[in-house]
Amino acid sequence: MQTFDTDDAVRSARAVFWERGYEEASLPELERATGLSRSSIYHAFGNKRGLFDAAVASYLREIIHPRLQPLEAAKVAPDALTNYFTGLSEALSQPDSLQSHSGCLLLNAAGAPISNETAVSQAIAGYREELKSALGRGAAALHPEMDDGARLQLATVLSSLVIAAMTLSRIDSAQALATLDTALALLQD
Repeated sequence: MQTFDTDDAVRSARAVFWERGYEEASLPELERATGLSRSSIYHAFGNKRGLFDAAVASYLREIIHPRLQPLEAAKVAPDALTNYFTGLSEALSQPDSLQSHSGCLLLNAAGAPISNETAVSQAIAGYREELKSALGRGAAALHPEMDDGARLQLATVLSSLVIAAMTLSRIDSAQALATLDTALALLQD
């Protein structure tokens, strides 16, 4: 019989993976963070990789999708795209948040050996496509006069700026915020 809250354990492990990366997150560290024994981790998740997969699913469900939801709504508000970048900038401005000093869990994994795993590379590619699509919907709501080619080009540039900002946040928070300011400036044109 399981005596722990799975979601809480996954969130605790997610923080370790997010900050340290899959390869650097040791089982003893994951045990300490989750409060679970190794046997409980293996019983509930199969292995460290299963726990990582659960952390990625949790990250998408609790961090990524809520932030993208206004851009994926049936009717996207004209200010949804600006609000997305403003909200992301605010999140990166909070010095105690994981995002501000650890960037994006998925993008961190993209630069690590774990990205060679098919399921992980598919999750990363899926996130990138979802981001670009959502930003394209936001661009369409903000600039309804824009043709499809220009909208795709803007969504590609904006998603690249998000990826750059989330990557930079690990090493240079000021530059990460400046990158998001660049995205906001593009939206004013």
